[in-house]
Amino acid sequence: MVITLEHPQINRDPFEDLFVLEMANNHWGSVKRGLEIIKQFNRVVRYNNVRAAIKFQFRDVDTFIHRGFRDRQDIRYIKKTMDTRLSREDYATLANYVRQKAMIPMATAFDERSVDLCVDLGMDIVKLASSDINDWFLIEKIAQTKKPVIASTGGSSLKDADDLVAFFANRDIPLAINHCVSLYPSEDGDLEMNQIDFLKARYPQNTIGFSTHEYHDWTSSMLIAYAKGARTFERHVDIDADGIPVSSYCSLPQQVDVWFKAFKKAKEMCGNPGTQKRIPPKREVEYLDALVRGLYLRRDLPAGHVLKAEDLYLAIPLQKGQLSCREWYVDLQLGKPLAADAPLTLGDLADPYSHAPELQDMIRKRGL
Repeated sequence: MVITLEHPQINRDPFEDLFVLEMANNHWGSVKRGLEIIKQFNRVVRYNNVRAAIKFQFRDVDTFIHRGFRDRQDIRYIKKTMDTRLSREDYATLANYVRQKAMIPMATAFDERSVDLCVDLGMDIVKLASSDINDWFLIEKIAQTKKPVIASTGGSSLKDADDLVAFFANRDIPLAINHCVSLYPSEDGDLEMNQIDFLKARYPQNTIGFSTHEYHDWTSSMLIAYAKGARTFERHVDIDADGIPVSSYCSLPQQVDVWFKAFKKAKEMCGNPGTQKRIPPKREVEYLDALVRGLYLRRDLPAGHVLKAEDLYLAIPLQKGQLSCREWYVDLQLGKPLAADAPLTLGDLADPYSHAPELQDMIRKRGL
């Protein structure tokens, strides 16, 4: 099944070749630390000349966590959310710094008030987390912003993904679908990279991305993901500072540098889009032309003779102005007599491709 709906072509530009650097809660409630994360990763972004977004996580603690559980230190998710909370002014400071560094501010909104904060702070893109792919209260709120959305599909059902794609397509809201395995960290055998093929085939009008949490290397999955057609990429990022341990699924600046370079290599090696035939470069054509067999005469033939296949044989080298196996067709007529083993050239024909001057020019220039 392929999900295609009658709607205007969605603009893919918000997502194409976009790197999402997920800060998550690694600022640990400190604006100073958050600014340092942005600063260090901006250096890597700038040196590699890539398009990148810094992504925050927004949670309105007063509504997101039930009042009866806010003091529960034994529930890790709640404790971390409480320990790392920032004010609206703090996030505004961080978002403005992202813009100053010529990167894109975006955020994952985990509740409706956080969607309002995305609008208030001018987030360019809103992220829908894997955990919320069927939270229709939140999805409806996000859609009201009309902002481009990236959604991760970790742990989702096929119906979840189909419904989400149809929902945003019917509202003409740009949507990227990230293949994601929500295991932190992910082993290489967990990655299921072939899902990128599945998502591209099923949702051809959506940009497909790859949100990754593996930790063994920063090259292999990028090469595979790009070659399979992923065009937006996401990783959690952190810095080694303040004595705070770095989670294994987070990438340090030097590791993201390797990741970016792998992207550049993948792009170089994959070349032009796979939706059209490549145009070979001149040096490749010239190299292959040197291997093409030319037409030679088997026997002496008089002027006016109409050539048949049995009059000719093929051999290398191909000489300048000589016809090759590519240009042969029956009923070519000689304009002058030729001796056995002579090359058949444009000048030997009575009507040397007068209808195709570009072909004449190509034949005259190629060969020895």
